[in-house]
Amino acid sequence: MVLTFDEAIERLTDRAAPRRLSGARRLRRLADPAAGPVLLDALRREVDGPRTWETLYNLVMALGSCDHRATVPYLYELARHPFTATAVHTAVGDALVRLDREHHDDPGPIHRCLDTGNESLLDGAFRAMAMLRMVPDDAAIGRILDFLAPRPSEDGLRFWPAVAAAGWQGEAVRAFLTGCAAGPREDVVEAAAYSLTGRYKTYRHL
Repeated sequence: MVLTFDEAIERLTDRAAPRRLSGARRLRRLADPAAGPVLLDALRREVDGPRTWETLYNLVMALGSCDHRATVPYLYELARHPFTATAVHTAVGDALVRLDREHHDDPGPIHRCLDTGNESLLDGAFRAMAMLRMVPDDAAIGRILDFLAPRPSEDGLRFWPAVAAAGWQGEAVRAFLTGCAAGPREDVVEAAAYSLTGRYKTYRHL
């Protein structure tokens, strides 16, 4: 059964976690800004109560898809929250990049995620950067590449920047992609090889 907007909203307050999850997933797909305040309330309840990581993840992602920018201060609080499931921080990083930019290619939230040193948060931030096909300024690209440079070639954090770099320019970018394409990790190799052609590859994520 495909939930209507109202049915999905109603499920956010259900006592059963699977029903709350289904409501969050549906609202994420609908991406209706009207859901934003209700989703934020649901997220606060889920964090304070007996939480399930998958519901938390989808609530955060739904807030990003609904473009509910009033969520940003709370997301920065969650960025410091010690979640056991790292996927929640990945969702927070993704949503921050979507919601905290002043313009499409604004690297501000990426810088702020880099400042935390939280790798799960960064993975989400890099993912949103790639999915949105952002082209940050040269200084931001340089900082991202400098962060990745000492990491081993099989490091998973290289994947989303390798995807994003399809639209980036410069010798340092090409050197990064060439190094990724020569590494042992198949997904990173594939992403880098595609980006070296200057074309974006379409990916889906959880």
